Amino acid sequence: MKQEIQKLIEKAIKDFSYEIEEVEVDYPKVETFGDYTTNVAMVLAQTLKKNPMEVAESIKSKVESIKQNEIEKVEVVKPGYINFYLSKEYLQDKVREINEKENKFGESEIGKGKKVNNEFISANPTGPLHLGNGRGGFFGDVIGKVLEKNGYENVNEYYVNDAGEQLLKLGHSVLKDEEAAYSGEYIDQLNEKFSKIKDIKEIGEKSAQVVLDEIIKKTVKEKMEINFDSWISEKKDLVDSGYVEKAIEKLKNKKLTYQKDGAMWLKTSKFGDDKDRVLIKKDGQKTYFASDCGYILNKIDRKFEKIIEVWGADHHGYISRFRAAAEALGFKGELKFIIVQLVRLVKNGKEAKMSKRAGNVVYIDELIEEVGLDAVRFFFLMYDANTHMTFDLDLAKERSEKNPVFYVQYAHARICSILEKAKDFDLDSNKKENLILLTHEKELSLIRELDKFPQIIEDVSKSYEVHKLPYYAIKLADKFHSFYNDCKVLDDENPELTGARLNLINAVRIVLRETLRLVGVEAPNKM
Repeated sequence: MKQEIQKLIEKAIKDFSYEIEEVEVDYPKVETFGDYTTNVAMVLAQTLKKNPMEVAESIKSKVESIKQNEIEKVEVVKPGYINFYLSKEYLQDKVREINEKENKFGESEIGKGKKVNNEFISANPTGPLHLGNGRGGFFGDVIGKVLEKNGYENVNEYYVNDAGEQLLKLGHSVLKDEEAAYSGEYIDQLNEKFSKIKDIKEIGEKSAQVVLDEIIKKTVKEKMEINFDSWISEKKDLVDSGYVEKAIEKLKNKKLTYQKDGAMWLKTSKFGDDKDRVLIKKDGQKTYFASDCGYILNKIDRKFEKIIEVWGADHHGYISRFRAAAEALGFKGELKFIIVQLVRLVKNGKEAKMSKRAGNVVYIDELIEEVGLDAVRFFFLMYDANTHMTFDLDLAKERSEKNPVFYVQYAHARICSILEKAKDFDLDSNKKENLILLTHEKELSLIRELDKFPQIIEDVSKSYEVHKLPYYAIKLADKFHSFYNDCKVLDDENPELTGARLNLINAVRIVLRETLRLVGVEAPNKM
């Protein structure tokens, strides 16, 4: 409905020959001020040198002459806001629509025919995944699900850095020599397996394969419950296949490389980077950045129109060079970088040390074992990815309304319990004459929240603000609990109203379950 209101305002403005870059429509902070609000009159008033209230009244008058049945009334309030109220008929019909569409409610085709490369985690195969990898993993997983719900052809991808210096460091660590960089129980196990091999590179490559297959992939699939469509190997898919060479040749042919101090450089500064970057060192070794160029070309050749890179906080400095390389290689689509910040664990108000394996590193599988996947996912996703977060272990374990994931899951379980008790009622699922009985303020408030779901899904697919989903689930659970406290659902003396309210809570169940599916959290029928 938000877009329909935007179009109404745009038509009204056009008829008055007013001009504005973009009409902003939002949800009012207080429900009594309507379902949607816009400040467009105040923005226009500055340009037109007119009173905002006068501009608002003229827009309101025009909108009322062309508005649809979905809008009950339009109201102007000081200092010039225009508020829109949805009609009861529109809201009542929304219940019918949700019950008919079920989990397809909220789907759109805005991304139809568009291929997206959604790369996330991509941690080096040198050890188990830590909390930062986990946070980025859950974030990328939800982005993928939201994109698919909006019709995009999404590919979840993990880039495996299985070439270069990191593997040599792993080899030294497994041999436990003076150049060792990693430690922990897994290194001890690799040492037992490969210590008889003396070639550092061979040890590193074989150890990395074990870490990838037996630790990382196992954690991702079994513990984190994330499915990747593609695992790209730097060694096999980029170096051995010739993609890195192909990218360098392309850049050379475009006259974007030059020789200096015996090395080959790429003119990344020409594309917004703070300085040029080395592709081939003076000893003839290709840099990690050269592999990045090969990887970008590989993505271009696979016809991706949107590339999403979910990176850890320590990769912030790589954004400008990656963007420059993509532009130099001819990528014309959308390139989005999401930086995921660190996670701090607390217990009893103090920083928690819970790792059994190495130093202060906490691995994501340990946290999942400690508090459960649902709590880890929900808590991680409640924060904007680019903000530091504190994970409260005590709250995550608590089975009460204080724990947000428990609170939301309890709402779903309560609805399922009511529907189970009502299975003997003879109900027509979408009977219009029943749904017009939904007029209580708590019923309408609950439907208004359901109506926001498609817009939130579309917004997240564009803004990547994944935290909006768990907060929406909490708000919907709030509205349901408030409705349940004021409105009796099962009433033998009023079967028509009972039928209408059962349809309403089933619509809540559908939307709440779908929100939790996107977040990757279970929607239990019983608790």
